Amino acid sequence: MKCKLFLAEGFEELEAVTLINLLRRAEFQVDTVSISDKREVAGSKGITIVADRVFAKENFSDTDFILLPGGMPGVKNLSEKKELLSLIKDFNDKKKHIGAICAAPYVLECAGILKGRKATSYPGWKEKMPSASYSEDAVVVDGNIITSRGVGTAIDMALKIVDIVKGAESKEKLKKEIVYK
Repeated sequence: MKCKLFLAEGFEELEAVTLINLLRRAEFQVDTVSISDKREVAGSKGITIVADRVFAKENFSDTDFILLPGGMPGVKNLSEKKELLSLIKDFNDKKKHIGAICAAPYVLECAGILKGRKATSYPGWKEKMPSASYSEDAVVVDGNIITSRGVGTAIDMALKIVDIVKGAESKEKLKKEIVYK
């Protein structure tokens, strides 16, 4: 399973790293992609990550799953990247997996793919997602779209992704490995 996790200046570090770490433990290929022209991306808490790739030089044809961490102003920056919004629409049209956590489901709203779909987000972002059928569950799955609420639900989101893609046995193995109850 080839995943791309997008990083924009001001991303939420803990959400990004939790998804990267846990999915790699479950043997997903997860590459980080900076939406700018530089690989160094500063998170919202001042932690800089060096992305594996930059958006302009990346080919997404063999990508199975795209992931969007939250954080501000990271989500604003993601939502303003027209090429990313087009990619999200394309993935949705092809029923490829799309995951967004915290405020990042707003980017899916901006891409126009949440109409009538179940989704969740960080508290307070419900109004910014008027086309979604909003839920306050920790992790919400609607077809190919997986959304989650924030830092405190990042492990749950990663486990749900593993469960969906690799099955319950892989999810339970990962839970045991990280001592998660």
